[in-house]
Amino acid sequence: MICDRPPVAVVDEFTSVVDRQVARIGAAAFGKAWRRGSGRVVLLSCHYDIAEWLQPDWLFDTATGQFTGRYLQCRPAIEVDIRETDWRWWPHFEPYHYLKLPKAIAASCYVGWVGNEPVAHLAVSPRPGLREARACRLVVMPEWQGIGLGVRFLDAVCAAWRRGQNRYGRPMPSMFHTSHPGLAAALRRSPRWAQLSATLHGSHKRRSAASIEKSGGAATGYGGHFRAVQGFRYVEGIDVRISSGGPPAAK
Repeated sequence: MICDRPPVAVVDEFTSVVDRQVARIGAAAFGKAWRRGSGRVVLLSCHYDIAEWLQPDWLFDTATGQFTGRYLQCRPAIEVDIRETDWRWWPHFEPYHYLKLPKAIAASCYVGWVGNEPVAHLAVSPRPGLREARACRLVVMPEWQGIGLGVRFLDAVCAAWRRGQNRYGRPMPSMFHTSHPGLAAALRRSPRWAQLSATLHGSHKRRSAASIEKSGGAATGYGGHFRAVQGFRYVEGIDVRISSGGPPAAK
C-alpha cells in the first residue's frame, strides 16, 4: 500500500494479529513512511498502545465517542544503553546480516540494549596508521527496524571514536559502507555524514578471497557480486556515553 500510494485507503484490524512490540515499532515505521508521500489512510484498531507511536493526525475513539483533532504528541522516547563488548553477541545478530564474512580483524563490538533486550550491533576496527576507523556489521533486530534507531546507534558509536573514546585513546573519524538504499539515503540527509563513494559493483573477487585467506579466514571472497555499495565518513560529533561489559541487568 505504501508503494502503490492510493489517494484514499482504509485498513481494518491494523496491527491486531502481531506481537505488541512489533505493533508499536511497526506503527511508528508505517506512519513515518506514509507521511513522506501523498494520500489519506484510515486505520482501524482495537489496540490503544499504537496511538502514541503512530502519531495520527486525528484520533476517534469509538468506545467513548471522543474525537481528538491533530493528535500531535511526542513519540515515546527509546532509551538505548550502548555497551562495548567482543564478538560474543554476534551470533544473535548474524542471521539478519546480508553477508557471511569472517570477523573483522582488531574490531571492537558494540551492542545497543533496550532494557534487557539486545537490539543493535556494530563492529568498529582501526585502519592502518590509526588515522581512521571502519565501522561494519550494523544490524538492527527486525522488530526494531523502521524508526531510525540504526542511524542514531551508528552516529553514537562513531561519535565516540571521533572523540577518542576507544581502546587506543585516539580520535578517529569512521568510514562506513552500505548497500541498503534506505540507510544510504538517511546518511546523505544527515549533516553528520559525508558521502565519499558510490560503486555499482563489488571489488575483484579473487583478490578479496586471497586477502581473507591471508588473514586466516575462509577463502570465499566477497567482491565481484555486482552489488551497489555507497561509502560515507562520519564528520560531526555528538555527546554520548558508552559503557563496557555485558547486558545492563548483568552489571
